[in-house]
Amino acid sequence: MFQDLRWRLLLSYLTAMATILSLFGTGVYVFFSRSLYRELDKKLQTLAESAVPSLNEVKAKKERYLEDVDRVSWGEILYRERQSVEWFDAEGQPLVSKGTLNLALPPRPGFWTIERMQRPAQIRTFTIPVTEGDTEANSPSLEGYIRVSQSTEEIEAIQSQLLWGMGMGAVTTLGLVGLAGFWLSQRAIEPVEQSFQRLKQFTADASHELRGPLTAIKASVDVMRNHPERIHPKDAKKLSAIASATSQMIELTEDLLFLARTDTPSSAFEGGRSPIALNTILQELVDLFGPFAQEKGVQIDYQELAAVSIDGDRSQLSRLFSNLLRNGIQYTPSGGRVILRLMRNNRFAIIDVKDTGIGIAPEELPFVFDRFWRADKARSRREGGTGLGLSIAVAIAQRHGGKITVNSQLKVGSCFTVYLPLNAAATSSLPAGQRRELPLEGVRAQSMQTSK
Repeated sequence: MFQDLRWRLLLSYLTAMATILSLFGTGVYVFFSRSLYRELDKKLQTLAESAVPSLNEVKAKKERYLEDVDRVSWGEILYRERQSVEWFDAEGQPLVSKGTLNLALPPRPGFWTIERMQRPAQIRTFTIPVTEGDTEANSPSLEGYIRVSQSTEEIEAIQSQLLWGMGMGAVTTLGLVGLAGFWLSQRAIEPVEQSFQRLKQFTADASHELRGPLTAIKASVDVMRNHPERIHPKDAKKLSAIASATSQMIELTEDLLFLARTDTPSSAFEGGRSPIALNTILQELVDLFGPFAQEKGVQIDYQELAAVSIDGDRSQLSRLFSNLLRNGIQYTPSGGRVILRLMRNNRFAIIDVKDTGIGIAPEELPFVFDRFWRADKARSRREGGTGLGLSIAVAIAQRHGGKITVNSQLKVGSCFTVYLPLNAAATSSLPAGQRRELPLEGVRAQSMQTSK
């Protein structure tokens, strides 16, 4: 239980840290990328503004102007990176261009990112309109456009390096966080585990110590009840109540002591593991609960569909299935049925205990195996019982490497399914349809053999 809790805490810690790192990395990547593009836009704008005075000369000289471009100040900026400068007239027709990038697109004022199929795949452009006559007397007239372009390959390379670096850093960080988280989860669980172990030990010790006084009380009451002539008639009911309460207390202490022992991982089976024939155990329980079922008017239908052998403790397995059968009979009204079905697959013995009783509400199903749980007031009013039967059944199944599942529907019934691993010498299945029934009259019907 605590090992699973440690891993869950570690997984939660890693998930939280991974989420934080992802958000932080995304923020860094977006901020850094925007900074790179802002710097690029500033360069493009500076180059475009530097080339504005040259528009009239380009109109006059065209290609001859480019031969003298080394003598102008913006020419030094142009050759530093993979950039291009294009001049357009007022109608948007190209005049001349200088640089490695040529775009067959009309000029559009402002910043734009152009996607291309060939390399470079992305190009960032800035187009500035050139006007004259900006005085109040003369309205400005459009003289042409200047477009400056630059590929984003350099930025993309920087972004790739950033992603790779952040990815490697995130993996390394998560590894270190995992180690630290494992250590922290161990430290966080230690006091809880110690407290739980002390609580279990207290429960086991208290249950053990209570057995003696309760046994003495029960023995004294039994002696008194065996001599009714010595008891005043008015005290007979009081003695019966004392005897009933004492029996319930003894059952409760035995159940608590059993759970305390089974909760200890290092504890072994008292009788050791040995091959057990489930068919024999279940048949004995059907015979044992026959009178109880007959008294309640409930029919037990035992369907033995396989011969099954597992390794385990016979007394504990008997207790597991007796708890399930007792519950099924107890919560099934007169005229109902309890079906006990034994099956197997390649790995597991499968035992169904299905009743036509009161059922359990869907919202209460997750709690049916909790200790001291009652589904409703009808269960809490039941005479006897400690509310630990299903918890004990689950503990026994888990100690045998199995599990229990439940399906239920209100006013329809419940089905508890037990899965127990087969042993290596498990026998083959019996013919399908073989079954034994316990009718209402308490007389067991003969086994019937039918073929599939």
